[in-house]
Amino acid sequence: MYPNGLKNGEGPGVPEARARALSELGERIGAEEIDRIWIFPPIVRGRRERGLLALSLYREGSPNRSLMSLRYIAELTGRGVEYTSDLVDEGDVTADRLPRVIAGVARRSEDTVTGDPRLVKIEGSSDQLSLLLAEGSDDD
Repeated sequence: MYPNGLKNGEGPGVPEARARALSELGERIGAEEIDRIWIFPPIVRGRRERGLLALSLYREGSPNRSLMSLRYIAELTGRGVEYTSDLVDEGDVTADRLPRVIAGVARRSEDTVTGDPRLVKIEGSSDQLSLLLAEGSDDD
């Protein structure tokens, strides 16, 4: 329960926030570098939403992956949507250790995570990322 009496998920949240975060990843990183994206359920309270996306990136000439996280906060105000995000390099990891590392990201992000993530395989495909972006615009 939050100070204003709302429980997580009560209120409209910011329906376009996740799509905006995914679009930001495509613009800043590019589909060809993205291996997988983990989309965590957002924390919604009224017209405010906090979310977390984790992603693994291909490393040229290496079986290892770079791990990044994007945390966002979005709020519907009388002036429109206020949106801020933070893209963080979390380090490198071998591909076989990704599930355990993602679980650690979730534990360290308790203020931004409310459940298990949805795994989406992009595998360097702009078509896969486009499908996810189209789906994201229909979410929530």
